[in-house]
Order: sequence, then structure tokens, then C-alpha cells
Amino acid sequence: MEILAFGVQADEKPLIERAFQGHHEVRCLDVFLNEDTAPIAAGYEAVSTSVNADLGPRVLEVLAAGGTRMIAQRSTGFNNIDLKVAERLGMTIARVSYYSPYSVAEFAWTLALAVNRRIVRASTRTRDFDFRLDGLMGRDLHGRTAGVLGTGKIGEAFTRIAHGFGMQLLGWDVAENPACLELGMKYVPKEQLLAESDLVTLHVPLMPETRHLIDAAALRAMRDDAVLVNTSRGGLIDTAALVAELRAGRFLGVGLDVYEAEAGLFFLDKSLEAIEDDTLARLVTFPNVLVTSHQAYYTEDAVGQIVDATVKNVLDYKAGRRSENVLVPRS
Repeated sequence: MEILAFGVQADEKPLIERAFQGHHEVRCLDVFLNEDTAPIAAGYEAVSTSVNADLGPRVLEVLAAGGTRMIAQRSTGFNNIDLKVAERLGMTIARVSYYSPYSVAEFAWTLALAVNRRIVRASTRTRDFDFRLDGLMGRDLHGRTAGVLGTGKIGEAFTRIAHGFGMQLLGWDVAENPACLELGMKYVPKEQLLAESDLVTLHVPLMPETRHLIDAAALRAMRDDAVLVNTSRGGLIDTAALVAELRAGRFLGVGLDVYEAEAGLFFLDKSLEAIEDDTLARLVTFPNVLVTSHQAYYTEDAVGQIVDATVKNVLDYKAGRRSENVLVPRS
């Protein structure tokens, strides 16, 4: 069987080809799966997709009509997939339920430290041989409070680093993590966490109940000099409300690796095009905001684990096995 993999990055391609070697043939494409590209998959029983793929009803119907019976998504998140339609069409859907939590947690800290210590501005200045320190003052994080929204594996990894910095720890989740409690974390209501934290980081999945978890009211509840970091899903933050708060001069820094309207933008070269997204265009102009292109997971270790899990998902599908990665089982 030959697998068609959509949205494959250049660094990712050799890892995918090597992982599938000896099992199945794989064809890697750098284009993302959407309604325009879905017809390419005609004749492929299995396709692999990235988190920015469009797997809504229309795309799923095109895939099913072309003979696709299995979709192996190379991500933990699956909010881009209409699971009910996939089940109706008799398609098997699998994702990667686990990969290195350190990749995302460490990158979240990279963003937090970069905006706190004005690293991007400092680097830009020194490239122009401007070595002044004006406007580059940051703050010690030791002794300050980190608020972690979502204390699963990634949130726990972030918390361990925060503990190493000597920070006070506040957490919010549907269930308390014993490992975080052992580190001294205190679980509090979301509103209290936002009001008392110097650094707020998001590590929760995007679901209907968490969409715009950080809305206008939540942003107003935060300290004016807080740092906000999101390496989870863009839809967790109401970006228009965030822009309004930034225009009012609030927040020491904001680090975003995800954006709620990133589909069709992130992972692509848009440098020679006019960006029609006014919200994103405004967001990147703020000197205290750092936006990266959904790269938190992108380490050799994490991508290797994602690829290995994807291969296993395809092999399980062919063998009729079911694992914790299966979202819609084989009918």
C-alpha cells in the first residue's frame, strides 16, 4: 500500500520516508490538504495529514469518493477533523496521542524569556550596531508567579522548569496533577490565576468549551505587566480582544506560537504577498509581541516520535488493530 502524506516539511520528509521504509511506500507532498488538493488523494487508501489540514465534511467526502479509508494525522490535536462525518463515511481516523512534552514546554519558555528580556529587539539593534540598552529592561522571574492553564504532560513539563526558576506556581485544570502538587503548585479558579500571575501560559486542548478561554474579560483580569504565552491552539485566545488590550498599552509581553486563523498562512511562505488578515498584521506590529509559526513541537525528538506513531497507526489499521490513537475505528 502507498500512503500519501500532505503538508510535509522539508526537515520532516527524510524522517517519514525512513520510518515507512520496509513497511509501505510513502509519497510526500508539501501542499496542505484542503478542498482544492483533496482530489490528489484519489486511489490512495491511506493519507497522512498535518494539523492545518482541512478535514471538514466536503474534503472528507472527496477523499472517501476517491477511495481513501484511513487518515493518519501527524498531531495530537484533531479539532480540524469532522469525526461524525468521518464515521458516517466509514473512515478510520487516528492521531498521535503522545510525543515529547518537553519540545512544547521548552519552546513556551523560549517565548516567555524572549519577550521578557526583549531578545528580538536587542538582536535587531545589534545587527545595526546599536548597542544601547534603552527599552530592553526585563524582570527577574525568580520569586514571581507562573500561572499554568492546563497541567497535563506539557503543563507539567513547563511547571518543572518554572519550579527551577524559583517561581510561585498556580494551576487550573479539570483535574489536579499530583506531580505539580509535589512541586508546590496551588490549584485555583481561572479568574484568580489570571489576576495573580506574572506569567500565564496555555496548555489546554481546543474544544467548544475552551474556545476563547482567554476572552476580553479574561484579558482584563490579567495584570497590566503580565506575560502571556500560547503554544497550544490559537482558538484559545480571542485575538481581536487581545489586540484591543495591546493597543491600550497592556502586558509586558505576549508570545504566540499559534493563531486562531493560522490555516492558510502558517507553514507557508507569504513574504511576497499582501496579508489580508488585518488582525494578524496589526498583532505583529506591537513591539512587545512575538509571533512564531506553530513550531513549538518541531524538534528532532518530537517529530521522530510523531512519525513513528503515524507509521504504527497505519500498520494497526492494515492489521485491524485498535490503539489509544484511534479516534474513529475501522468499520
